Amino acid sequence: YCVEFRTESLSQHCALEARPYARWMRYLREGHTVCVACQPPAMSTATQRCAGDGHNAHGDKILHWEAIGNSQCQGTWKKIQQLEHCSCPLVHSFIFT
Repeated sequence: YCVEFRTESLSQHCALEARPYARWMRYLREGHTVCVACQPPAMSTATQRCAGDGHNAHGDKILHWEAIGNSQCQGTWKKIQQLEHCSCPLVHSFIFT
């Protein structure tokens, strides 16, 4: 499944990322909608969910995220909706880890 989030805030460290495999961090923006896929091995076999997917978060609950590979690139987002059938666009798409 996938979850759509609206990025509320992010640290300035995301924009400073220059390593080739992590340049995607520079394109994160406040107010953008991002789509995050929950796939094995991030999915718990017991719950069939990914940690941090905002399962019980609705309305204005602020959730925190952190980029893998650069712990200084972090921020907050709000859950928009969960999609049982992923249709994430090629840009602004991520995977839970």
